[in-house]
Order: sequence, then structure tokens, then C-alpha cells
Amino acid sequence: MGLRRIDAGETTTVQVDGTLDITVADELRALSRDLLASGRTTIVLDLGHLRLIDSAGIGAMVALYKRVVDHKGSLKLKGLCDQPLAMFKVLRLDRVFSIAK
Repeated sequence: MGLRRIDAGETTTVQVDGTLDITVADELRALSRDLLASGRTTIVLDLGHLRLIDSAGIGAMVALYKRVVDHKGSLKLKGLCDQPLAMFKVLRLDRVFSIAK
């Protein structure tokens, strides 16, 4: 469970597995700082194996989105389903984030 970073060309994919709670949210914040500091601004969050997200996880993703936009980059979500997708719809974040299947 946790985060896995994959760099391929200009794009960095971050796979999020299991639960995106306060512990993993802190890891995501730290990783996002590292990515943007090194000029990696095209980011895909692969959420196909994410089963549960809480408010800390949502906050970390919103913070990542804001940082990427500030760096004139792009952030796409991939594989969002089940409880995490329901949370995004309830919070209307599906209208803010670019979500691919």
C-alpha cells in the first residue's frame, strides 16, 4: 500500500494503492514537492487500486492540483472508481479534475 512513482518521458505517473488517508496524504504532499521542484509538471495519478479516500487524501489531491496549475503543468486522474469516485462526485471535484478511465 502507498505510492509508487514511474517516470516515462515527460510524464510522471504516481500509482496510489489501498487507502489515501492522512499518512499517505503526507507522502503525496512530499512527493508532489519533489516532483515540481525537479520540473516534473505532467502528472498522472493512477487510482485504479485506490479503495478508500478520506478528507486528508482529498486535501492532498486538491493541494497537488493547485501546485501543478501554479507551475503551468497538468494533472490527470486515471482509474478512479468505487468509494473514491463517489467522494469526487459528491464534492463535485469530478468537474475540476481531468478524470480518465
